Amino acid sequence: MENFDNENIENQTSINLNKNEDQFQSRIDMIELRASLDKVKAEIGKVIVGQESMIEHLLAALLSNGHVLIEGVPGVAKTITAKLLAKTIDVGFSRIQFTPDLMPSDILGTSIFNVKNSEFEFKKGPIFSNFILIDEINRSPAKTQAALFEVMEERQITMDGTRYIMEEPFLVVATQNPIEHEGTYRLPEAQLDRFLFKINVGYPNLEQEITIIKNQHESKKEDKTEGVNKVITAEQLKGYQHLVKEIIVEAQLMEYIAKIIINTRENQFLYLGASPRASLALLTASKAFAALRGRDFVTPEDIKEASYAVLRHRVIVSPEREMEGLTADEIIRQILEGIEIPR
Repeated sequence: MENFDNENIENQTSINLNKNEDQFQSRIDMIELRASLDKVKAEIGKVIVGQESMIEHLLAALLSNGHVLIEGVPGVAKTITAKLLAKTIDVGFSRIQFTPDLMPSDILGTSIFNVKNSEFEFKKGPIFSNFILIDEINRSPAKTQAALFEVMEERQITMDGTRYIMEEPFLVVATQNPIEHEGTYRLPEAQLDRFLFKINVGYPNLEQEITIIKNQHESKKEDKTEGVNKVITAEQLKGYQHLVKEIIVEAQLMEYIAKIIINTRENQFLYLGASPRASLALLTASKAFAALRGRDFVTPEDIKEASYAVLRHRVIVSPEREMEGLTADEIIRQILEGIEIPR
């Protein structure tokens, strides 16, 4: 059994809901959505202990119909958590291991000559699925990474003049190791911008580490994921994604989002600020976090919780500040602290 602690900055933004919030009657029925997501968490919890922040962000991305980049050192359950999430949903699953010799055709597919009818036929690659897990995305060169540009942004692939529309739901979850740089290729900003979230995964704490050891010692199963069941259908998921779009966002909260993004562009510590795509991503992610809490309206806390994962890969720290050890997360925290929260 795997387990991890979130020692990253997402934990600093955990939402403490007001006790009276449950007294408000929802204008949108969120009961089924929340119950289904609780079942997903329970299924993942059969294998993963802890790591609540990563799981919550993955669920938020699922509701937002957005892609996720998970970054962490080897052995912190990045891949297995994504696999478990895919296993709880009754959709197609495909895993692609990125390597230096991987070609775009290995991902997208290629045209093969059929001798029977003397015509070329397009053989679809592993990207033609619903839930795509890309392991170590930075192991392949830019040419292979670029093959994902169109499919991640437009949910389609154009091959030999023919357009192939991806079947919904369509979600890409990619992992990468931030420590090892030999034999890796840094993802360009345009590629990073395709991801709704970048999730940082840390080490487990002492108690969780002990639980990992105990569970492994007591477990008699060869396959730790065999007891994980499917609890959501593709149609249910698409319905939940549509429901999240209906979540209410007040005008002052939209202004709050805009102020956060504008501040990243004007911040003296940042070489590159966030684009309007980041504004839209923050709006969508905030709605998903509200849905995870069973609410049909967004609060400033939802926006703050989503901000780190939405912005950390979309801004670039100035070289001199980076040499001083200043991180994107710290700058985002300063920006959030410097903006008045709407009431």
